[in-house]
Amino acid sequence: MDHKPSLDRIDLKILEVLQRDGRLPFQRLSEQVNLTPRPCLERVRRLEKAGIIKGYSAIVELPRSTPPLVILAQVTLADHLVSQQAFIAEIQRTPQVQDGWMVSGTVDFLLRIGCQHIDEYRQLADAWLASTAFRIEKILTTTELQQIKRDGMAQP
Repeated sequence: MDHKPSLDRIDLKILEVLQRDGRLPFQRLSEQVNLTPRPCLERVRRLEKAGIIKGYSAIVELPRSTPPLVILAQVTLADHLVSQQAFIAEIQRTPQVQDGWMVSGTVDFLLRIGCQHIDEYRQLADAWLASTAFRIEKILTTTELQQIKRDGMAQP
């Protein structure tokens, strides 16, 4: 059984601060959560060991050479047993797929896809739809117009 420790208000405050700035020095983190550095470090290590803190990442704002067209695609497979693993492998190896989730509900996957232009996306979608390995029933797409919030942070 995967047992996670209970979290007190200081643990929750540590998590809140680290979500905003995972590179914050322990001295500053300890000041913000009203602990001395040593107990603060011990709490962070305990949260990491328990799997509550899974890792640290950077929010990246790439230069304008990044894909100007971002599409959210909802993908429904015709036959899960046959094609689910093949489609997951395809998602993982396709560089245009920036993020991907298997979801419950009326669709099977939600993908965030970055392309240089609509023709690039159309070619990708057409290849997926034509593939007998994936057996895609339908792809519903929405174009991202403006990013408002990412990784818990509001965008200016």
